[in-house]
Amino acid sequence: MSSRTGGTTAFDRLRARFDGRPHACEECGFVDEESEWAAATTGATVEYRHECPGCGDTTVRRYRL
Repeated sequence: MSSRTGGTTAFDRLRARFDGRPHACEECGFVDEESEWAAATTGATVEYRHECPGCGDTTVRRYRL
C-alpha cells in the first residue's frame, strides 16, 4: 500500500519529496520546475542525483544508512 507522499518505501517517499519541489541549480541558477532525482544505493548509503538541464551540473544528496 502506498502512502500519500508517493511511495511504498522510505526511499520512495524521500525521492518523491525531492521530485515534488522545483530545484534551483547552484551553478547557473536555472530553476527546474519538473526536477527528477535518480536514486542509487550501495547498502551503506543512498544517493540522490539531479542533473541541471541548463548547464549539466550535477547535485548530489547522500545519506548514510
